[in-house]
This record gives sequence, structure tokens and C-alpha cells, in this order.
Amino acid sequence: MGFGTLTLKVEDQLLKENDSNASRQRLAGIIACLVLILPPVFLLIFIQMSLGENSFLVWFISIIVLYLVIGAKSLEDHGSRVASRLKQGDLEGARNDVANIVSRNTENLDEEGVCKATIESVLENGSDAIFAAFFWFLIAGAPAALCYRLVNTLDAMWGYRNNRYQYFGWAVARLDDIMNWLPARLTVLTYALMGNFKLAIRAWREQAHLLESPNAGPVMAGGAGALNLTLGGPAIYHGKLKEKPSFGYGPVPVYQDIYRALSLVRHSIYLWLFLALILAGIL
Repeated sequence: MGFGTLTLKVEDQLLKENDSNASRQRLAGIIACLVLILPPVFLLIFIQMSLGENSFLVWFISIIVLYLVIGAKSLEDHGSRVASRLKQGDLEGARNDVANIVSRNTENLDEEGVCKATIESVLENGSDAIFAAFFWFLIAGAPAALCYRLVNTLDAMWGYRNNRYQYFGWAVARLDDIMNWLPARLTVLTYALMGNFKLAIRAWREQAHLLESPNAGPVMAGGAGALNLTLGGPAIYHGKLKEKPSFGYGPVPVYQDIYRALSLVRHSIYLWLFLALILAGIL
């Protein structure tokens, strides 16, 4: 049984939509998080302890877990596919592809809108799907990286401020915010180092607060500055127009800028790997 299927089963058992009591729904959400997160994390800890601290198998399992929880290849594949569609003049195909990585409605996006949506997703998911997981792996090993990935996955499913998940998803949304706070800011700093440093820091300082998320805001604003692009603007989510602010500096993106965003994330990964090897004493 996949984690997503198990999550839906737990949700069906614990989420009572007709219960208007916020405290009970929050408690149900906390229980759901504990049921879904603690067993696999404790199982991994138990396996590692059973194998011994210096065992080659511990190292091997840790690397496998890190590979599974980091979504670098998926992010690269999705972004490149959208850019390739636009390069070929296939706007409809690009809209369909970008719909797989963003939550906004994409059926009426023009080329600029597709480029913005894709680059924003690349920047944000670079932090969520790659650097945050890597950060927790460096801090506390594979169990911490696995814990982060499970929290982040549940937040993607339950962290919406709508009638269904407003209270039930409260716990996992707060936990995800906490676990992403420092990694997000380290990601911004990395984007700045790998891109336009001055504009990245300026956008982070002046524009991050304009965006709703305490973590995605700095990442996307700083990332836009690092790429010297203007992103954001109004977008349609779940059929409703949302007046999102513009952020960043410079021109609006074209399809070539999607490749630049992917390159920024890729070079940021190289920097993190280089620093990790230094910390490990290998270099």
C-alpha cells in the first residue's frame, strides 16, 4: 500500500467534515500525523540501530533514503518538459504539463503565464523537495530526512486553508513551516550566491513579506531576484482569481528562463554537495 493510499484511509477514519468543533478537528489532525509519520521513522531508526553505527549497510540505506526523499530528477524532468513544449510552439501541451506541478488553473494561461508558473514552481520546489530534505539529512541523518519528506507530503495534501482542511491540516501545516524555516532561508542564500546576489538579497528583503507563505515567500522572491526576472501577478486558483503581487526585478520570463531556473537549482545542489563533502572531511 502506497503512502498516499494509506493517508487517504487515515483521513477517512479521522476527518469528520460535519464536526464544526475546531479543537476536535485539530486533535484528529495531530493524531493522523503521529499515525502516519512516527511508525516509518521509528522503523528506520530501529533498522539502523540493529545494523550498528559503523555498518556499511547503514551508510547504504541512508543514501538510498536520501535519494528517495529528494525530488531533483522529477523537478528537472517536469521543468524541462514544459520548456521543450514552449520551444516547439505547443502552448496547449505546455499548459497540460505545468498543471502537473502547480495548483493554479492553467487552461487559460498564455506563454508568459506558463513560464511564470513553471519558474515559481522550480524555485519553490527546489527548497521544499531538495534542499530542505538534504538539510535535515545533514542535521540528523536519514530518519530526519524521511520525517521531513512525510511531513511535506502531508502538508501538500492537508495544508490547505479551506473548509475541509482548515483545522484538520493545522498541525502538519505548522510543522511543515517550522521544518522549512531555516532550509528556506539557506536556499535563498544559495540562489543568491549562484545568481545575481545583489538583486536576490534585495528582493528577499523588500518583497518576501508580500507573499503569503513565510517560507515560499523568501524563496520565490529571492529566486526571482537571482534570475533577474519579474514573476508573480494575478492567477486563478480553484476557479477563483487571486491577486498575487509581482516580485523580482527585470523582464518577464520567456521559455529559455525555465532552463535558467533549472540551472540555478542544479548549481545550488552542486554547492551543497561540495560543502557537505567538506563538512564530512572528504575534501
